[in-house]
Amino acid sequence: MHEPIKIFGHKVPDTDATVSAIAYAWYYTHINEQPATPYILGELNNETRYVLDHFGVATPAILGELSEGDRVVIVDTNNMHELPSDMHQAELIEIIDHHKLTGGIETSTPITITLRPMASTASLIYTLLNPELHEIPREIAGIMLAGILSDTLEFRSPTTTDEDRAIAESLAQIADTDIHTLAEGMFAAKSDISSLSVEDLIMMDSKVFDIKGKKLRVSVIETMSPAGALAQTDAIKSGIASHVSEHDDVDEVLLFVIDILNEQATPIIATDTAREILHHAFEQEINDDTILKGVVSRKKQIIPRLEA
Repeated sequence: MHEPIKIFGHKVPDTDATVSAIAYAWYYTHINEQPATPYILGELNNETRYVLDHFGVATPAILGELSEGDRVVIVDTNNMHELPSDMHQAELIEIIDHHKLTGGIETSTPITITLRPMASTASLIYTLLNPELHEIPREIAGIMLAGILSDTLEFRSPTTTDEDRAIAESLAQIADTDIHTLAEGMFAAKSDISSLSVEDLIMMDSKVFDIKGKKLRVSVIETMSPAGALAQTDAIKSGIASHVSEHDDVDEVLLFVIDILNEQATPIIATDTAREILHHAFEQEINDDTILKGVVSRKKQIIPRLEA
């Protein structure tokens, strides 16, 4: 008798990774009739807590050590930098993701891999659930809708496709939820950074990328009230310097304050090297008061610029 399959997303869990693990664990357990358990790889941010509380869904446990015999499914990433260091101990049986193929994952046998250019993993999972055949519970539909709204910033992000919008509408009907009202609640929770430390601000929505020989932690603070984060610019700069000095796996931190409502980003730059990186990426001078108009997506706008 196998132990339940372990389903989880990336380090520094966001809303899409968390709800995707929960939704797919439901699918495995109730539709595929293979017991599965969702996990997270760290503490949840305020937005994700709001979503789970709003729909009455329990917070997944934090994943412990993996061991030989564990079977795992990865959602919302295929990047080894974002996964547990002991992944090699477990048997990887499936990957579901909407990011570019990164490489570095090796398996002993063929596995199921689903990668599609959609705005969220929750959207992609919806297409795998066969909703025409299997009724999705209200709470599962609600958290999946939240995953789409989070990753698209309520359809503001250039990653949004017509299919994402159509799926969101379908999920909203199942969950009996108004899309804009849910998004407002989520973004208000996300914007409340009053209880967060500087290290929390750096880490709460960040990913590490290998770009041009450097390991860059690219962090975003998505908020409806950018003034609150920008008021802490000096402290954040000091925190970035400390973070880099304390983490051997990071060469630089690039942090962007994303103004959700005005659809623009303000970079907080702690070093001359980081300033030069962004100068080349965005082909303009980068100062403390620089505003990058129309920039809201790390995946679609920031990373491609850094890699160009």
